[in-house]
Amino acid sequence: MSRGVSADPAAGSRVGARLELRVENVAHGGWCVGRHDEQVVFVRHALPGERVRALVTEETKRFLRADAVEILEASPERVQPPCPFAGPGGCGGCDWQHASLEAQRRIKGDVLADQLRRIAGIDREVRVEELPGTPDGLGWRTRVRFAVGGDGRPGFRRHRSHEIEPVDECAIAHPDVNRIGIPGLRWDGVSEVEAVTSGSCADTAVVVTPRGAKLPLLPTPKASAAVLRRFKGGRTQPVRGRRGVRETVGEREYRVDAGGFWQVHPAAAGVLSDAVLEALRPEPGETALDLYCGAGLFAGALADAVGPEGRVLGVEANAEAVRDARHNLRDAPWARVERADVAAQLREWVDMRVDIAVVDPPRAGVGEAVAEQLAELRNRRVAYVSCDPATLARDLATFVKAGYELVGLRAFDSFPMTHHVECVATLARE
Repeated sequence: MSRGVSADPAAGSRVGARLELRVENVAHGGWCVGRHDEQVVFVRHALPGERVRALVTEETKRFLRADAVEILEASPERVQPPCPFAGPGGCGGCDWQHASLEAQRRIKGDVLADQLRRIAGIDREVRVEELPGTPDGLGWRTRVRFAVGGDGRPGFRRHRSHEIEPVDECAIAHPDVNRIGIPGLRWDGVSEVEAVTSGSCADTAVVVTPRGAKLPLLPTPKASAAVLRRFKGGRTQPVRGRRGVRETVGEREYRVDAGGFWQVHPAAAGVLSDAVLEALRPEPGETALDLYCGAGLFAGALADAVGPEGRVLGVEANAEAVRDARHNLRDAPWARVERADVAAQLREWVDMRVDIAVVDPPRAGVGEAVAEQLAELRNRRVAYVSCDPATLARDLATFVKAGYELVGLRAFDSFPMTHHVECVATLARE
């Protein structure tokens, strides 16, 4: 059996069984799909067209989940995973290390197209674009969160498991993250530790989540780094050094809380900012919304585009992010950030004239209520930034129903080796 998998003692269970099957296609979430005795089997660590021997790891009434533990007929797109911790029973962070980068991008495009077709009824081919700076797909992740076991050893959780796989370092982590040396230290009394670096300068930080109310004695990182404590609910407090890291996009510098949200690929913030401007085509004097604005990445770009005769209104619920966004936009008084729930704020703005809007929600998407409220403002164009194909497709269907047309869709490989993909959808009034 692979690591972390044990047979289910329940009578009749197929968990732990080995099945020989042909993999047919891909599914959202890093899975391939096959059938065994007419039952659907979702298989990890396989590629379309391969014949594999798969170890069943989970059984439901409708399908099985399994790991491909032996490749009987390999796809020509299969490669040797660059990380020794990837594979059945190992680290659950990467999904496609066994596929060439070209195959990974094609797979992500196929999954996105399938979600659009099945959920939104939109038939569109999708090409996933490579981001600059990471030709081998490694060394890009600027924020890496480690789980810590009861013995103080950090690592990554195995797929669909609370078990921790200890690692020496992470192959997709930015070199400055690996230099901090989290895996080589003991983190007694800590449940999680996050290593953070800037994608554009030398700022680094460590964010720890204690197991109890008291902050334990912490080890010294192997490279210079600020240290912050994360409280329940996500709030952070500096322990040593600065609170955040600096990021530069174009000519604008952003301050970002070390425990907050920022694009983890060094090139992603700039590429997405350009894509949003291309989608919205802002004009001087227009009114723009930036919903779920975080530290103000898109609000900053829009403020420069609409100029002092225009206005930009950002909405963000997280207090630390609002503080950073207001600091980052202090040179543009025509840009304002409200700390509020997006749906509640849109209800207050129902009679306001809005020309363009960008939304960058969490994986759960904007949902039907926010999509409909935004449509009521009659803005001419909306840029929807999403890292989840399923919720993107669901919300696009709502926008289309409300009178918008999907006039553009770009997808970016912001997360090589994983199943995640970043998208910018352009919606315009019919």
